[in-house]
Amino acid sequence: MNELIEPKEAFPYKPPTKEILSKYPHIFEIKEALPPRFFKVVFDKVFALLFLVISIPILFFLKCAYLIEGCILPENKGDMFFYYNGVSAGKIIRKYKIRLIKNKYIDSEGAKRHDWKAFSAEWTPESRTYVGQFVKKFYLDELPQFYSVLIGDMSIVGPRPLSILHYERDKEQGNVTRFLLRGGLLGLGHINKGTSEMGNPIYEYEYVDQYLKLTSWRLLMLDLWIIWKGVLVIIKGGGY
Repeated sequence: MNELIEPKEAFPYKPPTKEILSKYPHIFEIKEALPPRFFKVVFDKVFALLFLVISIPILFFLKCAYLIEGCILPENKGDMFFYYNGVSAGKIIRKYKIRLIKNKYIDSEGAKRHDWKAFSAEWTPESRTYVGQFVKKFYLDELPQFYSVLIGDMSIVGPRPLSILHYERDKEQGNVTRFLLRGGLLGLGHINKGTSEMGNPIYEYEYVDQYLKLTSWRLLMLDLWIIWKGVLVIIKGGGY
């Protein structure tokens, strides 16, 4: 396979601005990942377990769809689930996803190392299977990450966990939010997906600031608001 070219859409994250550095200097002084908050953890585990149970028929339907498409179009057959190594709260985790692309677009050697670049063709619509196009549109490829929330590798709300490559790039830019907090399915910045504000790091720093200031209960209320905004994005079919 030819050398993979990283799509520019894969890393929209920008370095901290002067505004961020002046407004949140206390965040840059923190040297360890922040401790979990009680109500946030309880909600994460209960919600993740509930959603995994609810997702069983959806995953069953998708599995049938993958098998049918694979029989009709052999080049589209393959495993439904995969993972690549990502970073959450400064630690390497398995970031589980549903496969969107045809196997010929996957770099087999990179896939054995669970390297994000092996699967990066998902950003090009022509590489996707027919089922993969539907899955991406409604963010169904993220469903397996509820398992990561259940086992404590991720949270429902937090900065999106990045691949190791992108985490190191984000850190080199001077950002620290993904070192301090567990990665989330949704975040203050991520609910702006599809707008010019996507990738603006100020939202991630604002969330860390609220994480430090709010009581455990009020932090949960903020998380619920972010989840609601994220649901609206999903309903609109905002995945791309």
